[in-house]
Amino acid sequence: MKVTPCTSKLGAVPRPSMRKPSMQAEPNRDTVKDRPTIMLRFSAFFIMALLSASPALSQQNGPSRKPDVPYVPTTETAVKAMLELAKVKSSDVVYDLGCGDGRIVIAAAKSYGARGVGIDIDPVRIREARKHANQAGVENRVEFREQDLFRANFSEATVVTLFLLPSINKRLLPQLQALKPGTRIVSNTFEIGDWKPAREIVVKDDAADDYYFGSKRLLLWIVPERR
Repeated sequence: MKVTPCTSKLGAVPRPSMRKPSMQAEPNRDTVKDRPTIMLRFSAFFIMALLSASPALSQQNGPSRKPDVPYVPTTETAVKAMLELAKVKSSDVVYDLGCGDGRIVIAAAKSYGARGVGIDIDPVRIREARKHANQAGVENRVEFREQDLFRANFSEATVVTLFLLPSINKRLLPQLQALKPGTRIVSNTFEIGDWKPAREIVVKDDAADDYYFGSKRLLLWIVPERR
């Protein structure tokens, strides 16, 4: 028997559609939910990449690399004794390696009329040193540079002061021994490798100095004539 489909005046009964639903009909709710987080991470990555590519920007708020020594200021008593030990005069150019707040070169300029240059890798210390120089009225006689000591050029120095660690002093030894003959070098507390000092003194205690480390033993070297 032949079966005839049921029809109406409007035509054949429509068959249900067999097409698969579109995969783009509705966005994934989890993707939409995570979109702000993804954008935030991308923005953070972009900013970090930009700062890494621009050393000038990265040094505005912190040092370009971790400082080699912790910041411990030289006592005011020791500052005076170091400059006296080096016999600083107005014609000298005094370099302080790891200058901190700038007190040594500021004292050299203010008390002796010398020209001073302070070098430190920490921009916070450099800003502080410049502020102190302005307050002392010697900003025209001193300069502070944000530099790595091992890449800095201090060949014009006639006096060098430092309060670093023995390992750092030893690394600086070739640069120090290459200075002009007659250059005086004064170290607070620590030796410079196996280089024998020309003189060593001990600073007397001062009730006004409340620092807890160093600034008692001072050592002097004088760069010898070339052979």
